Amino acid sequence: MLMRHSKTHTGDVYSCNECEKCFLSQRALRQHMNFHRSKYKCTECGQCFKNGSNLEAHMRSHSGEDKPFACTVCSKRFTRAYSLLVHSRIHDGEKPYKCHMCDQAFCTSGNLNVHTRVHTGDKPYKCSLCDKSFCRSDSLQTHKVHVHSNTRSYLCFHCGKLFSTNVVLKRHLRTHTSAKPY
Repeated sequence: MLMRHSKTHTGDVYSCNECEKCFLSQRALRQHMNFHRSKYKCTECGQCFKNGSNLEAHMRSHSGEDKPFACTVCSKRFTRAYSLLVHSRIHDGEKPYKCHMCDQAFCTSGNLNVHTRVHTGDKPYKCSLCDKSFCRSDSLQTHKVHVHSNTRSYLCFHCGKLFSTNVVLKRHLRTHTSAKPY
């Protein structure tokens, strides 16, 4: 168990070639790969699920069928009962997942797990193209798109130049607004 945990610090993780998720053991990666070969695969978009109920909930997004679970407070609708439960915590203020290192509390266990990395410094999501590490998998994906691809989708409306990140665009915008010395 300790050796598996230490891999998160050394970068010894196993990445899925199909979806870029990372795992601490080859066994976990092999188990994950079953999802990609799953019988619970969406016929519309190819996304795989671990069980039929997850696939069924996903299929509603393609069919245009109404979301069957409605919030009694704000009427927002959800495809899954669990999503409605988590949403309802916004209204009642329930935060059942407490950090044992500080006073913070969270609506979901996933949010608590991500928060805990603030205290531990754990950054298990390593970029395979550079030395950067991230606490969250979505941050790694964003990094790869903005830093390592040639995608430039942030447009300067003053001069028409394109930039890979919003931060770089904002820095560039200062060149248009700062006073020029004469």
